[in-house]
Amino acid sequence: MRHAVAYGRDPERWPDDSFRPLTPEGEEAFRDSLPGLALLAPRVGALLSSPYERAWRTAEVLAGLEGWPGPKASTPLEPTLPPEKAAWLLEAYEAAEAVALVGHRPGLHELASYLLTGEAGGVEITIKKGGVACIRFAGPVGPSAGQLRWLASPKILRTMAEAQDKAVRLQQNQSAEA
Repeated sequence: MRHAVAYGRDPERWPDDSFRPLTPEGEEAFRDSLPGLALLAPRVGALLSSPYERAWRTAEVLAGLEGWPGPKASTPLEPTLPPEKAAWLLEAYEAAEAVALVGHRPGLHELASYLLTGEAGGVEITIKKGGVACIRFAGPVGPSAGQLRWLASPKILRTMAEAQDKAVRLQQNQSAEA
């Protein structure tokens, strides 16, 4: 998962870019997408996040989902580190049914490409802020061993959440009429 919408780079406000936070609107829009994400990924065994403020806050919000653990800071998910470091991190969690990673561009995009093709630039994949890609492995985690299962933007996740909410309300109305 790519972190939710954050403030733009501003060296005067955040001389150290790792402290740049989410915008209130970005966090709110991300929260609105969570019910849709919960439909696709109801639980995970581990939640690993870049320690940068914007990614960490995104992970904290994710940890509020039922069935999701608290986040663990993982420096290999920082934005400029090579994808091999994050892939090695994933190897430690091979026994987990599902692992959620929260990171940045370009590192997260390069990691997805590396896991799918074996090269950081092997395929162009774009994960929008607050969006998520699901990559599965039939065997051990490694370069070109992954299969892209789905890719969802925040808009898709919010639309799924709204559709689910409408379906529940319709079912409740039908039950009340019966």
